[in-house]
Amino acid sequence: MPVSIKDIARLAGVSHSTVSRALRKSPLIPATTAERIQRIADQAGYAASAVARSLVTRRTHTIGVVVTSIADPFNGEVFFGIEELANRHGYSVVLANSHGNAEREIAVVQALREHRFDGVLVASSRVGALYIEKLSELQIPIVLINNHHTSEFAHSVTIDNVDGAWRAVRHLIQLGHREIAYIGDRFGLGSNADREAGYRKALRSSRIKHTLIVPGDGKPEGGVAALRKLLALRSRPTAVFCYNDMTALGVLREAAAQGVQSPRQLSVVGFDDLFFAPLLNPPLTTVHQPRQEIGRTAMKLLLALLEGRPAEKTIRIKGELIVRGSTAPPAALTNRSE
Repeated sequence: MPVSIKDIARLAGVSHSTVSRALRKSPLIPATTAERIQRIADQAGYAASAVARSLVTRRTHTIGVVVTSIADPFNGEVFFGIEELANRHGYSVVLANSHGNAEREIAVVQALREHRFDGVLVASSRVGALYIEKLSELQIPIVLINNHHTSEFAHSVTIDNVDGAWRAVRHLIQLGHREIAYIGDRFGLGSNADREAGYRKALRSSRIKHTLIVPGDGKPEGGVAALRKLLALRSRPTAVFCYNDMTALGVLREAAAQGVQSPRQLSVVGFDDLFFAPLLNPPLTTVHQPRQEIGRTAMKLLLALLEGRPAEKTIRIKGELIVRGSTAPPAALTNRSE
């Protein structure tokens, strides 16, 4: 049977409360007494349970991480960054799935709070401003990661979407493209608004007035449908910037199905740099999100909140443009050089 505090008290010849205070290193217990009790506890093989410690400290040293889907490779790498830093600071991490449903997300966070988790990280949050206000009312430190809706209520870590989109479109402009389309996301996400803003900023800085924006759904099927609309135009774009890599996957598939050569006839840029991006034909040019760094940064922010240290409200991390085979100068320029 495991050794209890009562056993230690009997061996040390002191009261149960004295042992409890000594093991908590209370200043009410003389140092020599505390050392003797600790030595007896060590010799007896006593180990305080996590539950017992939490009752005393009101901390469980457990962090909850809520993701839209555990199958999403993006979330997997973010979680690795969180767990690495959390374990280094003595925290355990529990993963929960919201299935991309805002109400379930709130319910999951509420459940984590009721189970006395010390803090919660929510990746790719789908909740709107009203729900985020509810999150802040739960009285538990919460950090949002790549939140899809902007909010003044919660601390957050996110990729710099405006800068990443600007880099992507500037690359296409530098290749000589002037007819550049943006396939976005139709669900009113803040990340989409920011990426569209970066798209417009890049065109504006090069004095390109013509914008061509088609909604997608963040999935390959949305990319397929959007490209069909673009290819039906009298004046087709020579390049497409996509909301994410999943959209770009659909664009490349539909381009091949319609005999449109990429990149010669259509350059394509994604956003995320998911694992399949370099494996596509052609390999996908995209904006790389440093997912493990995002996870570590979010955990650092949560640790600051837990320890009562000053914490930034929003941290934006720069992405990196990874140029691969899906982008090239437009066919008109290529033919001219030949």
